[in-house]
Amino acid sequence: MGDTTRERDEVRRAREAGRASVLIIGAGINGISTFRDLAMQGVDVLLVERDDFAGGATAASSHMIHGGIRYLENGEFRLVKESVQERNGLLKIAPHYVKPLETTIPIYSTFSGILAAPLRFLTHRQGRPTERGAFLIKIGLLLYDTFSRDGGTVPRHRFHGRRKSLADLPKLDPDVKYTATYYDASVHDPERLALDVLRDGEDAHPGASALNYVEAVGMDAQGVLLRDRETGTEFRVSADVVVNASGPWTDLTNDALGTPTAFMGGTKGSHIVLDHPELLDATGGREIFFEHSDGRIVLIYPLKDRVLVGTTDLEADPREPARCTEEEVDYFFALIAHVFPAIAVDRSQIVYRYSGIRPLPHHDDTAPGFVSRDYRIERRRDDGMPAVLSLVGGKWTTFRALGETLADQVLSELGRERVTTTRGVRIGGGHGYPRTPRRRIEWLRQNVGDTVRGRVLFARYGTRAAEVADFLESEHDEPLLGDALSTRELVWMVEREKVVHVGDVVFRRTSLAFTGDADAEAVRTIATALAPLLDWDAERTDAEVEDTLATLREAHGVSLDHVSVR
Repeated sequence: MGDTTRERDEVRRAREAGRASVLIIGAGINGISTFRDLAMQGVDVLLVERDDFAGGATAASSHMIHGGIRYLENGEFRLVKESVQERNGLLKIAPHYVKPLETTIPIYSTFSGILAAPLRFLTHRQGRPTERGAFLIKIGLLLYDTFSRDGGTVPRHRFHGRRKSLADLPKLDPDVKYTATYYDASVHDPERLALDVLRDGEDAHPGASALNYVEAVGMDAQGVLLRDRETGTEFRVSADVVVNASGPWTDLTNDALGTPTAFMGGTKGSHIVLDHPELLDATGGREIFFEHSDGRIVLIYPLKDRVLVGTTDLEADPREPARCTEEEVDYFFALIAHVFPAIAVDRSQIVYRYSGIRPLPHHDDTAPGFVSRDYRIERRRDDGMPAVLSLVGGKWTTFRALGETLADQVLSELGRERVTTTRGVRIGGGHGYPRTPRRRIEWLRQNVGDTVRGRVLFARYGTRAAEVADFLESEHDEPLLGDALSTRELVWMVEREKVVHVGDVVFRRTSLAFTGDADAEAVRTIATALAPLLDWDAERTDAEVEDTLATLREAHGVSLDHVSVR
């Protein structure tokens, strides 16, 4: 924001230190997971992110923690097994954000797809889309159940005919022949889960530090050149190992480091969020998951009293911003009409739309839906330079296992041994999380109060809400936007969660944008409250408001009632 902006203390400390054993570039969930794992091993590690933490592909997910049943057709049995195990693990170690998700597949035939599936398995070419019938889905779910065995973490699948299916979901297409229902999991606040993992990493080791709005712009024998995007200041940090975890932008980061690569071939996935009570009720609290006529997997499911609809799978250029187009909206409306033909939807019910690029590997003519979601690590070391490890691929569900794998390779480069594991370690506000409704009420009464505001804090922070509530009560606090936020909570977010911009609060520290509650007045209210905390003058405050509103309009299709915010 120009050279008049004050340098942040954590940036100054990193600049003055000028060294870390490991430098990780990219603070999406996989970079953050690797950061936490290394910090728990006592490694001095610096994590840098050119934008906000969890602000790229991590924030553009389908909000699912899933085993990837459709990857069975790709023959990715290792990935499915790992994904199911990690899903089951996250239900235990992050119960404040990861919840069981009942998932139903509408089925229109018995034997369709039996001949096409082996051919797709062997060739991974798109070919003509063929619907999967009940027999094929049954085989897939039996395999899925086999991988899911873990002391009853989630129930086994079940099949129903038309009569029972329509009794359970009356608004479902009456032409449906069967439904198959199984359980995966959803992550209600992926950005906040990522922030919890990040904070656990910083708390694990005093030599672990994370910086947002700091980008890597070059590398030489003296170290990696970093630029603080807030002040424009550039400084070098030397490291024994550099980890490039910048997701779909991995090749662009390697170009900046002077080590060009062509590892990536990401695809764009878009979603819309609807405020539609009838559609919300029609889902019956379940995710509806099925294959559209074009062969793409689509989903409809309830989240935060809204309905999330996605996703697409289109070739994308990481140098261009990903946007949900009107053609994609038409596609979503067509699939809703296919599943719930009696329910009308229109654009006025869209409160938010978003799009991101999946960090997939380069895939030539392999159809996007068949590109592996597995991950690999590429190593490069030039004379006189640190080893550079580039992460290729990866998905939300496997972030803990991926971080462990990547950390193990880093430890090998450093000649160090692993001293502890992240497996089974509770994450942030998942510590001591009350499992039953009765215990949740007891916890609320004892820690934050069984009030609307207390429940907001509990949903946002898990059991860490007790610490937040004590912080709020330690000094004067005033409500902002009703029970959704308060002045003192913004202090918490600035001091403990490294908020730098209004957008950090609107898009990632809260769900205000996702649920359609980030109007011009709300944005102005937050900016005004942040101004004294971040030393903004009136001009900077106005600029923050305008930038946030522009992002809402242009990147997320939000229709604002009025543009004037002064």
